[in-house]
Amino acid sequence: MVTRVIVGLCLLPLCFDLLRGAAGNKDREYNRNAFPKDFIFGASTSAYQVEGAALEDGRKPSIYDTFAHRSRNDTRNPDVACDQYHKYKEDVQLMVETGLDAYRFSISWSRLIPNGRGPVNPKGLRYYNNLINELISHGIEPHVTLTHTDTPQVLEDEYGSFLNPKIIEDFISYVDVCFREFGDRVRYWTTFNEANIFVIGGYDVGITPPSRCSSPFGFNCTRGNSTTEPYIVTHRILLAHAYAARLYKEKYQPKQLGFIGINLLTFHFSPLTDTLEDMAAAKRCYDFLIGWFMHPLTYGDYPEIMKKNGGSKIPVFTKNESELVKGSFDFIGINYYYIMGVRDNSMSLTTVQRDLYADMAAQWIDLDTVAPPEEFIYPIEPWGLERVLEHYKEVYQNPPIFIHENGQVASYTTSINDPFRVEYLHDYIGILLNAVRNGSNTKGYFVWSLLDVYELLFDFDYTFGLYYVDYNDPNLTRRPKLSQKWYSQFLKGKNTNHGYKNESSGDATTLDDLRYRAS
Repeated sequence: MVTRVIVGLCLLPLCFDLLRGAAGNKDREYNRNAFPKDFIFGASTSAYQVEGAALEDGRKPSIYDTFAHRSRNDTRNPDVACDQYHKYKEDVQLMVETGLDAYRFSISWSRLIPNGRGPVNPKGLRYYNNLINELISHGIEPHVTLTHTDTPQVLEDEYGSFLNPKIIEDFISYVDVCFREFGDRVRYWTTFNEANIFVIGGYDVGITPPSRCSSPFGFNCTRGNSTTEPYIVTHRILLAHAYAARLYKEKYQPKQLGFIGINLLTFHFSPLTDTLEDMAAAKRCYDFLIGWFMHPLTYGDYPEIMKKNGGSKIPVFTKNESELVKGSFDFIGINYYYIMGVRDNSMSLTTVQRDLYADMAAQWIDLDTVAPPEEFIYPIEPWGLERVLEHYKEVYQNPPIFIHENGQVASYTTSINDPFRVEYLHDYIGILLNAVRNGSNTKGYFVWSLLDVYELLFDFDYTFGLYYVDYNDPNLTRRPKLSQKWYSQFLKGKNTNHGYKNESSGDATTLDDLRYRAS
């Protein structure tokens, strides 16, 4: 979600995709029992977005803190967020109420090791132990992300974080603490959330932490180099991930019997016309956004088109590094929200100074902003997720996959009445069932997000939560939305369409009934 180009024109292949998908999934009934018995359903959050207590108990700022405070005029405070730090027991009860199998959350490096390296903060350690124990005691499996856009600010100030190879040693020391302290209860570890978007947003266009970019490619940055830094940082992240995976597999996995992976944001890229040029551009987008990480992780090197278009800017893996990175995962996490239209832009290759998008020689056309701002929601186009999963199956040997994030955005003022989110979740989970039945090795699905949280691109203005958080209430009261009621019924084995069916009576329950129950 790093571009926001408003397009109101429906063009050929994309429109045909939309019409076919819409016809195939409306009013379909299914329930969670249609999925394999070991398939995991959960919900997700991340540390800075949900914990609060940003200035308490020894925690120090991360680059996410710095970013969130750059230009805030809102009285709602990301340093307080949902205050899960103090309300974690209450939130675990909400997970039980919903019927979650698992909860995906992240550990704040700045809370656990406030100076980025050195002593562990005992209060931070105690918090995560308490949260994990509370989850386990209620039968909810913790899925832990080790870095979610929140590298310690002290390491950014000291040596530039992922621009410097020193970060790898400090990252490995941090994850070693996590594996040692929590690994007896945590079986699923994700090293980085949206590693590809962390790089693009943070080092090319500059609209996410740590906000580095250069003219003419980025937005209001005062430092950075959009032409080279994204490639450098990606290389460091891949190596940091691979060393972390080797540490886990050699030192901890034989006894703890867990799994380690990495997470990427994905779109289905759909050519905006049926020309060969636009179709080739869509393929390049897959290679640049997904293949940038998945090719090294699967085959040991970057995609050929990246090396051709990027030239000497693309770092080179040594033989040992290639062998280290290749196969360094047990699963891949995917965050997916909507389709991205693509137009060829091969003329960009004629320019001397190029960023990632220019090297890609394609324009991304973001179709999610067609509606007026007060009605801003993502279009419901689940067939795009199915095609992304097919891509992973065909190109990357069908790895085990967890859908770590999928959900519908809406204005925070929408409150608890969100039938559009019910429709979104129904259709995406339904298409996921199709993909699993067609051989996708997907193992789990997590809704983003459990609660209305502080959002990276939207602050508190637009949210995704199953539970509404009343930020005007000092107690930050949580209230279940319509979508929470739907998801809970689905998880408890009730047949679902855009409402759900009452199994005891056989009668269909309407959205009006759900609204009543949510009120």
